[in-house]
Amino acid sequence: MSSLPRMSKLPFELLLALRYLRPKRSFVSIITLISIMGVMLGVAVLIIVISVMSGFDAELREKVFGFTAHLRVVKYEVVDGELTDRTMPDYATVISVVASNKNVIGVSPNVLGQVMLETQPTNGQALLRAPMVRGIDSAAEATVSHLASNIVSGELDLSGRGLLIGEKMSRFMKLRVGDRVSILSERHLRKMRATAGKAGETQIPPDEFVVHGVFDAGLDTFNSDVVIMSLERAQTMLGLEDADEISGLTVAIRDPYQAGRVAHELEDALGKDFAVTTWLQDSPMMQAVVVEKNMMLYILFFIVLVAAFGITCTLITFIMMKTREIGLMKAIGATNSQIMRVFLAQSLIVSVLGILAGFGLGLLAVSYRNEFLGFMRSATGAQLFPAEIYQFTQLPALIIPSDLLIIGGGSLVICLLAAAFPARHASKLNPVEALRHE
Repeated sequence: MSSLPRMSKLPFELLLALRYLRPKRSFVSIITLISIMGVMLGVAVLIIVISVMSGFDAELREKVFGFTAHLRVVKYEVVDGELTDRTMPDYATVISVVASNKNVIGVSPNVLGQVMLETQPTNGQALLRAPMVRGIDSAAEATVSHLASNIVSGELDLSGRGLLIGEKMSRFMKLRVGDRVSILSERHLRKMRATAGKAGETQIPPDEFVVHGVFDAGLDTFNSDVVIMSLERAQTMLGLEDADEISGLTVAIRDPYQAGRVAHELEDALGKDFAVTTWLQDSPMMQAVVVEKNMMLYILFFIVLVAAFGITCTLITFIMMKTREIGLMKAIGATNSQIMRVFLAQSLIVSVLGILAGFGLGLLAVSYRNEFLGFMRSATGAQLFPAEIYQFTQLPALIIPSDLLIIGGGSLVICLLAAAFPARHASKLNPVEALRHE
């Protein structure tokens, strides 16, 4: 007695969709393969671009946080309808209020101002530059930044007339550890104007400093235009008469992504005369990276949308070829929803295969991105990723699971929506009309 064939446990719709997708030497099979490849390339491009943008974001944030903190506290007043920064007297009291917030892990006072710096070479012409001077308390600064670990030459020594300069400034100004520089500040200029043309006019000499260390913050903005000295020396040089008077505070918090909420809490605690800005507000570059990443995600989803139209074309072609079979299924009792689910299942299989292939291709490309850049560099001689412009020696990338989930889920939804119209059209076919035309 022959045994009966074993019935499949798969649903009728999925079983039929798999049968329709079985590889055959037909035009529809080629279109199906092209549809899968279209979805694959769209998903792969999304993963590559978003991972690289996330890498830029993470690397840039690490460099910015290595030199500055998450929040900045300043005192201001309204002058002619505009907010103007003022110096902050009695900063120890302000620090105690800020430090009492449970999210704050470090607070550091600072003095900021622009100066004129001149080298003192043993031979040749002196070089001039107008950097921003930043006066810090070394002990407090260690709680909000990684300045000590960024020293590439010399040491973090701000005693006496010690000075720290950026690596790029050291190259441009031809300065090394132990060299002397002259610094002219606004205080010197005020004194010169006060005595100009008077009988007792005297020459106001600039302050002299010695380069004790060179730092590399990883960003040209800091490496070329910032010099660091002790808080007390900066207060004197910039003409702050009170030893308890500073420009503002830098604050480190536990979670940088909560900076906006913590800033509001600190503003409420400090009162209306204080403003607290976040790392995103103080760094236009960081804002640009975040905005560009989101814009790229939206724009590149159009690639998946174009690929999804390939699935629409495939289903339309397939439905036209299977009109007689659709009529037969409806004639023997198949419902509209079952017919629709057959073609949605077919689209689902094509979409999932394309998305999985895209994940594999995208993750592989991200893993070997720098090897590819090296190959292109050796093959063409062109620098596709110049370190002088982007500040990174290698192309950064960071794969974030939530980004992969958004890409995969969004691509699947787009593909299924693209298949909904032809699937609904197939379900509405009249069996009599379908069989008459076959």
